[in-house]
Amino acid sequence: MKKFRKVLDGLTTSSPVNPSGSSSCGSAAGTPSAAQTPRELEIQETLTSEHFQICKTVRHGFTYQPTALAFDPVQKILAIGSRSGGVRLLGRPGVDCYCLHETGAAVLQLQFLINEGALVTACADDTLHLWNLRQRRPAVLHSLKFNRERITFCHLPFQSKWLYVGTERGNTHIVNIESFVLSGYVIMWNKAIELSTKTHPGPVVHLSDSPKDEGKLLIGFESGTIIMWDLRAKRADFRIYYDEAIHSASWHHDGRQFMCSHSDGSLSMWNLRNTAKPFQVTFPHGKTQRDGRKESCKPILKVEYKTSRNSSEAFVIFSGGLSYDKAGRRPTLTIMHGKAITVLEMDYPIVDFMVLCDTPYLNEIQEPYAVVVLLEKDFVVVDLTQSNFPIFENPYPMDIHESPVTCTAYFADCPPDIIPILYSIGAKHKKTGYSHKEWPLSGGTWTVGSQAYPEIIITGHADGSIKFWDATAITLQMLYKLKTSKVFEKPKTGEVGRGAELVEDDPFAIQMISWCPQSRIFCVVGISTHVILYRFSKHDANTTITSLEVRLQCDMEDVISPSDTENTPYFSDPSSHSPQPQPPSPRSSTPDSVRDSIPCLKVKNRMIRMPPGYQAELVVQLLWVDGEPPQQISSLDLNSAYGLLAFGNCNGVAVVDYLQKTVLLCMSTLELYGSADPFQRLTRSPRKNRQSTTDFCMRGLSNFYSDSKKRTRTSYQSLTELSDNQVSLDLERSKSPTSDHVNGHCTSPTSQPCPSGRGRVPGGLEGPRLARRGPGRPPFRKAQSAACMEVSLPVSSLTEESRENSFSRSRSSSVSSIDKETKEAVTTLQFAESYSRKSDTLPTPCLWVGTSLGLALIIPLSIPTDEQERQEDPVTVAPTATVLMLKGSVLRFGFLDCGGALILNPYEVWRDQHAPEEPDRPRKRKLVNFSPSSSQEASGDGHLAVVCSERQAKVFLMPSQACLYVHNITESSFVLRADVVSVCNSVCLAIFCANGHIMTLSLPSLRPLLDVNYLPLTDMRIARTFCFTNGGQALYLCSPTEIQRIAYSQEMCDNLQEMLGELFTPIETPEAQNRGFLKGFFGGNAQTFDREELFGEAAAGKGSRSLAQHIPGQGGMEGMKAAAGGVVGELARARIALDERGQRLGELEERTALMMTSAETFSKHAHELMLKCKDKKWYQF
Repeated sequence: MKKFRKVLDGLTTSSPVNPSGSSSCGSAAGTPSAAQTPRELEIQETLTSEHFQICKTVRHGFTYQPTALAFDPVQKILAIGSRSGGVRLLGRPGVDCYCLHETGAAVLQLQFLINEGALVTACADDTLHLWNLRQRRPAVLHSLKFNRERITFCHLPFQSKWLYVGTERGNTHIVNIESFVLSGYVIMWNKAIELSTKTHPGPVVHLSDSPKDEGKLLIGFESGTIIMWDLRAKRADFRIYYDEAIHSASWHHDGRQFMCSHSDGSLSMWNLRNTAKPFQVTFPHGKTQRDGRKESCKPILKVEYKTSRNSSEAFVIFSGGLSYDKAGRRPTLTIMHGKAITVLEMDYPIVDFMVLCDTPYLNEIQEPYAVVVLLEKDFVVVDLTQSNFPIFENPYPMDIHESPVTCTAYFADCPPDIIPILYSIGAKHKKTGYSHKEWPLSGGTWTVGSQAYPEIIITGHADGSIKFWDATAITLQMLYKLKTSKVFEKPKTGEVGRGAELVEDDPFAIQMISWCPQSRIFCVVGISTHVILYRFSKHDANTTITSLEVRLQCDMEDVISPSDTENTPYFSDPSSHSPQPQPPSPRSSTPDSVRDSIPCLKVKNRMIRMPPGYQAELVVQLLWVDGEPPQQISSLDLNSAYGLLAFGNCNGVAVVDYLQKTVLLCMSTLELYGSADPFQRLTRSPRKNRQSTTDFCMRGLSNFYSDSKKRTRTSYQSLTELSDNQVSLDLERSKSPTSDHVNGHCTSPTSQPCPSGRGRVPGGLEGPRLARRGPGRPPFRKAQSAACMEVSLPVSSLTEESRENSFSRSRSSSVSSIDKETKEAVTTLQFAESYSRKSDTLPTPCLWVGTSLGLALIIPLSIPTDEQERQEDPVTVAPTATVLMLKGSVLRFGFLDCGGALILNPYEVWRDQHAPEEPDRPRKRKLVNFSPSSSQEASGDGHLAVVCSERQAKVFLMPSQACLYVHNITESSFVLRADVVSVCNSVCLAIFCANGHIMTLSLPSLRPLLDVNYLPLTDMRIARTFCFTNGGQALYLCSPTEIQRIAYSQEMCDNLQEMLGELFTPIETPEAQNRGFLKGFFGGNAQTFDREELFGEAAAGKGSRSLAQHIPGQGGMEGMKAAAGGVVGELARARIALDERGQRLGELEERTALMMTSAETFSKHAHELMLKCKDKKWYQF
């Protein structure tokens, strides 16, 4: 057992504290010598650094900025490339893998080695990569970097090891897939075209071998030139010079004709018997005008020509080709089958599409059964086997970004019954009309691992919707969707008010989420400064939503001046002052008190029918005060056992009793301190600083208010653009430790104070009150996705100092720069059973309040225990003088017993309030309180309080309030997220810093266990969505459309291989169809030829080393082992199989020879016997 001793002179085990700084790490309520601390705490810590490791587990959502598509028709695996260099591999549900090129270059094209478990990617940096898919984590085996030419198109014939690579110069190179080196065989552009041609044909845009003869290669150039190249003769069979540029080409399966798509919206059909001109040219969407001309159409970017066995008519499927005069038309995919033309309108532009066919052989009837359409922000699969072409229901979570994600929450080890209940409720609202056939992407294998436990991810969105996702066993499936906008009235046309002006674009955007899985009580904070509380019910109900209005606005500016010694601020002994209880306030304001006391939104005040699921019970809204908007809510917590809800902003804190529907407390942060205020504060006239108060307070997650007519709407680009004076103002304000940077790479997302612009605005502004938008007023932004928080400032206005004001910039201590702060924001709240005073002997319900100045306050709550009294008697809230102090904004509280075990919050067991009542079993509230553990009883009364701020973590012993351990987390950055989590049957403090570091600290000793530089640069999107959960997992929004889950425990990383799906499954390649004697006799059969004889080193020589450089893969030992099972190993096994087959054939030949000898001997003896008996009569026998 490891013992941690607490010596009363201020020394700690984890971090030695010097005598001059002992007060800063001690309790703010008294001197260390007065602390009633046990002489010795015996706590067994089981966590070590070996228990932690960082690894990415799985990525959910739609591939951000997709670029390319590929499909393996045998393995039935789909690959999607992206602009950031990522490759997404999809198979059956559960088979979902993401891999990334180290260079980050955009993926231009993908080519599967069909049924080989390998993939070739061509990237924008002119590099080819060979990926091995025979392992759960794909790895690069080989890379080939082109130096002098740019790659434009690639083609890999089925069952070939030679890859054709077209370049921007018009040349075609050939790469050996086994060795990944260039062949000496090159098709130069000047040899492909006629010598009389005076112009360059342009880049290669198409390559394909003829289905009739693999020795013929069709090369398409951008200018409209098409060449059939004879690989054996090394010459062109024919050349076609067409007037319109070519975008794509597709063969008929018989190899006698092909189709091209052009830039003028036309499709041309060519027959190999006569290539002088196309035998058919059609404009599918071009109508003939009065003068006889075809109206101009948009380019057809891709066409596929597929034949069907059940119909004599072929499928012609293409994208684009609409006429230019039809403005506003959505992107389309056209399916032509005979005379029937079906136009499918898409919601987003088409990036690529691919027709899925039964056979991998190009010279067979293709029999298409589906078409995969890759859009910019969606992924659609169309069923071609039904006449109405329905789409398949997508089993992957591709609609996370249906509305931009603004916040996330992650809950591991949830109650096992919550997922089936949510799924059953959500299944009733699913869309219909999907294809009844099975999902066509059925490749790979996946099984639920033995370590699976219920996990739920909740996402909040800009349109006010909430989505619950089943995240069990690294999968993600939609469970239930909740729309918070249904609580409010729709604004009438032409109605303009303060609320409508404040939240013009996304008034219902979700800022925060608080959920109690045990009681199923759910609470959200919206951008319009509203809080909605929901209860779960299996039954529908007709109810009225209760609405409370809170005026949480300070009438006075609190200018803080530190005392003479900043590190040792003056504290008055709280024991010498009796607390001043505040009378409960049932309603904080009345409509008649202030003219503009209106909320931002109007709650429905009529009877509403609510379907089963989460049903709104209470809405709390902040009011406009004296024409000024309410400030964004920065913290939220609820406790179902207490029946209380608390929230705070840069003005103060409010506590609501949602059982009695009353406001218990509405108080500024300054009033909470009472006589124990650690700082000396001066007051100014409220009228003088009225404008500066509102100038900087309305910054929140995703909405800024502005009277300016020129508003900035930024969906997936920047949030705002600043002028020169705004940048300089923001740079000076960014020096404050808790103020937000409006320029995007901002500060702590939990800190939202209201800095005074008085000392930074020119002196001329001191006179009369300014207009709401002045030189010192930053432009306020609209409701935006947390995925969109990347801001680019004008380069001309950026100084060297502004470049440093990113997440990685060092910020000064909250203690040393509090003179620059005018408001003390409430940054975190938590209800807990704790001790509010040193003299307390038993824990009581308390509310812990953390502020942006690094102070923690404890507010005791007096809650009636009897159920009847709880419904009738008021809850008493009495702020005391208990103050604890840290460096930086307080972010998180956690509580341990004296044995080091995590103390869980009490909760109410869920009960369905709308279920039919049983007379003999009346419904009562059933509360679950967690009693002290045996170790706590052995160590005496009390518990440990873990407090983490942007800079520090401290462990206090309650009720003595003595600081046992302190750890300075960072000096060069600041903490964005901190959570007390359970890992490996123990507890630790998980931390995510703005510089991208992920750390874990042991509890209670705060020993560093893990410190990994996981993300070199953190942007606002990650900062707003990063969250830890129990079991060693975390997640964040890695792009506007994708959620990345990571594991930080060694156990989870070890079990990851078991949980991931297998991409490759051993499947026999289907045999080619027997085409019959007549077709083969008349030249219809495909001719095979030995490419090795043409492209091998012996015949063609080596390729130019200066043209392309071979780079070995970085797959490591796993990749090397997989290489043996990859393409090369597969070919080696094929050779061995051929040898074995040859040996068997030899043995069969020997046996056949023996049988022939035996037959000849038998024939000889039979002949001799016949001759002997030929002349004998019958009676001579």
